[in-house]
Amino acid sequence: MPPEQLSVIVNTGDDIEMFGLYIAPDLDIVSYTLAGLVNPALGWGINSDTFYCLDLLLRYTEQRRWFNLGDRDLATHIFRTHRLKQGARLSEITEQIRLTLGVESKILPMTDTHTPTTILTKDGEMHFQEYLVKHLAQPEVTGIRFENIETAEPAPGVATALLETDAVVICPSNPLISIVPILAVPGMRDLVKQTPAKVVVVSSVVDGASLKGPTDQMMRQLGMEVSALQIAKLYQDIADMFVLDQRDEALRPEIEALGLQVVVTDTVMRDADKKRALAETILTALSV
Repeated sequence: MPPEQLSVIVNTGDDIEMFGLYIAPDLDIVSYTLAGLVNPALGWGINSDTFYCLDLLLRYTEQRRWFNLGDRDLATHIFRTHRLKQGARLSEITEQIRLTLGVESKILPMTDTHTPTTILTKDGEMHFQEYLVKHLAQPEVTGIRFENIETAEPAPGVATALLETDAVVICPSNPLISIVPILAVPGMRDLVKQTPAKVVVVSSVVDGASLKGPTDQMMRQLGMEVSALQIAKLYQDIADMFVLDQRDEALRPEIEALGLQVVVTDTVMRDADKKRALAETILTALSV
C-alpha cells in the first residue's frame, strides 16, 4: 500500500533514560525500519553502526555492557533529549525525526506522557529493558505495571488515526508488554472500539510458542494458557478478525465462538517475501 496511507501507533512503555539520554527503542526501530536504515541482522539500531562512544562511556562509568547504543543511533537520542528539555512533546520530536529520515508513513507514540513498563519479578521490580536485556528475561514474572498510565492520554494524531481509517491491524508483538501498554492509555481502548473500521489481530503465538521474545514464558508465568486462543481472548472485546497460523487451524472453531472472523494463513515472517505475503493476505481479507 502507499506508505503515506499508513499510520503506526507505537508502544512507549519500553522508553528508558540512560546516561542522561531519553531512549525510545520502539519508536526508533519503527523509524529506522521504515527509513531503510535498520540493521537487518539485529532488527534494531542503524545498519553498520559503530559503538566507540558507548565503549568509552562504559570505561568511565565502570558499568557492564548490557544495552547497546550505536554512535549514529546516539545522535537520535541526543536530539530527542535536547528537544524534550526545550519543552517539545515526544510526538512533535517523533514527527521531526521521521520527516528528517524521509519516512512517509505517520509514526505516532501512544502518549506524550512517560509511562515506563515495570516488570514485577520474584527478584524484585525492574524496568522492562533491565528484565529483557540486562537479565535476559530470566527472572520469574509475577506482574506488570505501567507507571503514570492513569495520567496519560493518547498523543496528538492517535484518535484521528484510529477513527478515520479503513482498517486497524494489531501486529503480532508481545501483547503483554508491546500492545497492552498502548491499550492501557486511558481512552485508547474506547477509540479502538469506536472506530468504524475493521480491527484485525495477528496471532503472536504459533503452535503453543512465541517465535521471538519471551511472550510464551511471560504468559505461562502469569498463569495464562500459551495458545492462539488465549491471544484471541485478550483482544476479543475490540477485534473483528483474527489471523491464525495454519499450524493452529484446529483452534479455529473456538476462536470463531468468541465472535471473531478467522483467517488462516502462514503467519511466520521468515523473510521479506513472507512478510509481504502476510500483509497482502490481511489487506485482501479486510477488503472483502
